[in-house]
Amino acid sequence: MNERLTSLLRRYDELSLLIQDPELVKNQNRYRDLMKEYAHVSEIAAAQNEITALSGQLEEARTLAQDEKDQDMRELAREELRELETRIADAEDRLKFLLIPRDPLDEKNIIMEIRAGTGGEEAALFAADLYRMYSRFAETRGWKFEIMNSNETELGGFKEIVFSVSGGNVYENLRYESGVHRVQRVPATEASGRIHTSAVTVAVLPEADETEIDIKPDDLRIDVMRAGGPGGQCVNTTDSAVRITHLPSGITVHCQDEKSQIKNKAKAMRILRARIYEMEAAKAASERAEARKSQVGSGDRSERIRTYNFPQNRLTDHRINLTLYKLDLIMQGDVAELFDALKLSAREELLQASSSAATAS
Repeated sequence: MNERLTSLLRRYDELSLLIQDPELVKNQNRYRDLMKEYAHVSEIAAAQNEITALSGQLEEARTLAQDEKDQDMRELAREELRELETRIADAEDRLKFLLIPRDPLDEKNIIMEIRAGTGGEEAALFAADLYRMYSRFAETRGWKFEIMNSNETELGGFKEIVFSVSGGNVYENLRYESGVHRVQRVPATEASGRIHTSAVTVAVLPEADETEIDIKPDDLRIDVMRAGGPGGQCVNTTDSAVRITHLPSGITVHCQDEKSQIKNKAKAMRILRARIYEMEAAKAASERAEARKSQVGSGDRSERIRTYNFPQNRLTDHRINLTLYKLDLIMQGDVAELFDALKLSAREELLQASSSAATAS
C-alpha cells in the first residue's frame, strides 16, 4: 500500500503540471483522459494531506494532555485526542479504499436487460416497475436513458425491455443489479387478494466500443421482418424489425422499437457487442474462480439477489443481508442507499483480499 501511495502521489504532482500546459486542450481525448485521472489521484492526495494535518494536531493534543497542569485543560485535550484518533482512522479507511485499483469497467455505459420470469402477467408488470425504478434513479443522476427494444403486454407490463444508460460511472453503480429479483405482493390481476411470488431477471452489460469487439460481417446473419406488439402505429406495416444472429456464439438480438430498419439494426449491433463483450469477460472471470465467490455476487443472472415484499414495505438484498423498510420510496427511484451499500461491501471485500495478498507475499 505504501509503495502504491508513493507512486500515486508522485503521479499527482506530474499531472498537476501537465494539466496546466495550454497545448493540452488541443488534444481533447488526451485532455479528457488526463483530467479523469487527475480527479482520481487528487482524491488520494487530499486524503493523505488530511491524515498528515490530523496527525500533526494529534501530536499537539497528546503533548497538551501530558504536560498541561490545569486539570480541565488536560481533560479537554484528552477529548480532542479521542476525536482526532477517530477522524484519522476514518480518513485512513477512506484512503485504503481509494488505493484499491479501480475496475476499468466502472466508468462504462451499460445496456440493461429486464425479462419477466415466473409469474406470468404479474412478473411482466413488475418488470415494468423495475424499469421505472431504474429510469427515475438515472434521472436523479443526470444520466441519458434510451430504450433499445421492448415487448409490452396488453396490461402495460414488459415481457422484455432492453435499454441503455450512459453517464458518469454508470456501471459502477448498476453492476450489482444482475440476477433474479423476486417480488411478493397481491397482483393487480388477482381478485381474491392472495399474495403471489413472481420473479424477474436483470442483466447488466457494460457497453463495448466498436474498437473493443471485432465483429466480422461474415459471422452475422441478418433477418428483417415486420414489427409486432400490442397496437401502436406502424406496427406490422413495414419490414422495420431486425434480428441479428452472431453465428460463432449463437447469440441472437432482436430490435423493433424504431420505425427505421437502419436504426433498429444499429441498436441491435450495440446490444450484440455488449453481449459478446460480457461473454468474453465471463470466460476470463471463470479463470479466477475464487474472485467470483464474493459476497456481493458474480453478476450471474440466475442468482437470486433480492426480494421485494410489498405488504411489509420491505426490500432485502440477500448478498449483503441488508433489509430496508422503505420499498415504496425505492420503487420511486430512491435507491442510492442500497447501491452505496453494495459498492461498500464490494470494496471491503477487495480491501480484505488486497490485505490478505499483501500479508501472503
